[in-house]
Amino acid sequence: MPFDFETGPERGAKQRTNYYAGLNAEKSVQRHYQRQGAELREARWRGPGGEIDLILAEGERMVFVEVKKSRTHDQAAQRITARQMGRILRSAESYLGRCPKGSLTEARVDIALVDGQGKIEIIPNASMMF
Repeated sequence: MPFDFETGPERGAKQRTNYYAGLNAEKSVQRHYQRQGAELREARWRGPGGEIDLILAEGERMVFVEVKKSRTHDQAAQRITARQMGRILRSAESYLGRCPKGSLTEARVDIALVDGQGKIEIIPNASMMF
């Protein structure tokens, strides 16, 4: 597959649109948390379980955020699976190993749902649902 350094791997128009819509959703969610005082530590961080969209610090608490975008919040929420949450938790555990307090660091996993109009709904501590 040819590679264009400006646009990345060749993709169909729908895949490109979805890719950039996802990036925009992540940036919107990042700004949402930053307006509340959180500090971005990592974006699209890859750990042993897979990618974590956003890692933020709220004081000493680490917040791991999975961003899902769809036409509606309900459709976005349906895209979260227990298997995916397990992968996020494995990666989050690995990240916490890099923190000064290690696994004793206060942490949570949030799900950020973004609808077609850009409205954000946060499900805090979502890992408790799986």
